[in-house]
Amino acid sequence: MVQDVAAAAPFPVGEPSAPSASLPIGLVRKTDGIYIDVGLPRPALIAAIGQVFRAGYYLPGLNYPLMIKALFGVGPDLGAAQAVRLCDDLRLIDPLRVPLYKNPKMGHGYAEYYFEPLYLDEEVLPDGTVIPERQTRLDVDEFVADMWGKGIQFGIDVAAVASAMAAAKADRITFATDLEPEPGQNATVMEVSSDLHRSDAPKARADGRIDLQSFQNRFPQIKANVRLLKKVPAVPGQPGFDLSGRMTAPEPPQDLTLRFYAGDGTEAQTLEDGEYLVSTREGFLSVDSKSSRISITDKIVSTEGVSGRTTGNLQLAGAYEEYGDVQEQRDVTGGDITVHGNVYGNIHSRGGVVVLDKNLVSGSVQNALGSISIAGVASNSVIHTSGGAITIARAENCVISGSIVKIDEASNCEIIADEVVIAVAEGCAVAGRNVEIESAGPRRRTEMVIHVLVRDVKRFDEEIAELDVRLTGFAQTIEAGEQEAARIAALPDVRRYLALAVKLRTQELTLTPEQGQFLRKIAGAVATEIQAIEQLKKEIQAAQTQQTLLRDRLARVIEQKVAAAGVARCGLHMVSGETTVRTMPFAADGVSLTLLPPKEIKQRLRGTPSGGEMLFCDSAGSLDWHLDPRARASAD
Repeated sequence: MVQDVAAAAPFPVGEPSAPSASLPIGLVRKTDGIYIDVGLPRPALIAAIGQVFRAGYYLPGLNYPLMIKALFGVGPDLGAAQAVRLCDDLRLIDPLRVPLYKNPKMGHGYAEYYFEPLYLDEEVLPDGTVIPERQTRLDVDEFVADMWGKGIQFGIDVAAVASAMAAAKADRITFATDLEPEPGQNATVMEVSSDLHRSDAPKARADGRIDLQSFQNRFPQIKANVRLLKKVPAVPGQPGFDLSGRMTAPEPPQDLTLRFYAGDGTEAQTLEDGEYLVSTREGFLSVDSKSSRISITDKIVSTEGVSGRTTGNLQLAGAYEEYGDVQEQRDVTGGDITVHGNVYGNIHSRGGVVVLDKNLVSGSVQNALGSISIAGVASNSVIHTSGGAITIARAENCVISGSIVKIDEASNCEIIADEVVIAVAEGCAVAGRNVEIESAGPRRRTEMVIHVLVRDVKRFDEEIAELDVRLTGFAQTIEAGEQEAARIAALPDVRRYLALAVKLRTQELTLTPEQGQFLRKIAGAVATEIQAIEQLKKEIQAAQTQQTLLRDRLARVIEQKVAAAGVARCGLHMVSGETTVRTMPFAADGVSLTLLPPKEIKQRLRGTPSGGEMLFCDSAGSLDWHLDPRARASAD
């Protein structure tokens, strides 16, 4: 019977070598199965699959999700391949099994099927053999083909079907459902700047608590060319499909025009990654509550000061100028900050210049990238910049760190920088690579300490010491070899033989045959000593070669040490009281000492010195010291 079915098949069945042209367009037979050409239009592929199923065939080993993706575009990603494997083969459904598949029960958007134990009727073969009634099971791939012919071409849950077929008891299940269309998204605007709304309400922290020290957003400040709003384009929805494979289109989304939001100082711009409302100048944000238009106004100048009553703590996006005072425990964060009044709170700048026209008292100033200038007195405060100069008229009891520090008068301060320039320093602990102080001395019971920062080149010193040891060893080897060779050469017979050999080489002496025979006897007598001398010469030559290589290596290491050590200097013009100057080694690849917390800076500068070299310790005199790593390397 199987042969009869195969003979009646319009498509090649179970013949991998059969030409693909006999299959419907879109299906290709390869050695490992049937492939579907996903590059063809979907209607053509739907027609090809329908032709196969209508002809009474099914697809054993069918990848149903892949077929639905190829036919309707719903399902897993198929990648960039032109053709993907659909199933194992293409076969006719046994006519005896066709009655096993009943009609499904159709509902609104779903289909149900009653799965129950099934039996094949008794069968009599042409040769008279009787095959009795026997139990059988439905096949998932046959089920898909049969349902296609009954109008269910989409949405079958093959996993649920397979589970129901494998179950021992009967069950009615919903085996196919419509795919509802996925609605699209209307075009909207998205805020891309965090400071678009002014609010004097207490600020909510990230952990949900309320910060009573700050307002939500007192001064929304925007720089030029800052993206404020972004248009989120409308996103079309995804179509749905009913059980017969008919597409259900989603509702079209609504669009909007971004330029309707643009006021003075802003404009709508189409950029590479979308359409934005962009500020065209720097200033403060203004939003018209009626029209929703966004404008950028001129720079705001505050005269009320920074306090809990007026502004709270400030988080500013740009420059800030304040004519009042910054009160205790108030924080001002921004860039290019100028305060004409006194500062008792904390200034945090992301860059630019920080200018304090008056005094800094019991507060702090930090600039991530830029200079700090204090025209008055800095007292009991912390001043730090990561990349700029600090200039102070007078500093008392402060911790100061930066790239360059210049102070007219400093007392009881801890100061660390690459370059430190102080006119008068009393009772300070100063550290720098280039230190210049006009007058230095203690203040009451506080000592005056100066640390000259020098890079730690210990690893180069260790390598230099190792090379020196090896060079000494080779020198000793050469000397011992030369002494031993001289001792052997001084033996009477050896000395006479060597003298004759020299004269023969220089042709000062010509031997008769009898004399030549006599010389050979002498050579045989001293052969062992001559071989020993030659071996010693070879060993001396090898040691001299190694000695030359090591000397070259030593010169290179000294040059590397000089380059790594860099520059260090201390100029102390006048000492008026006990003053100590010493070096402070630091690791070149470690964290910069200027970036340490204030407490650790105090510990480093005021603590017990660890290592370093004493350069000066006296109550009078001066010092002009320069690091000369080459001289130190030579001395080592």
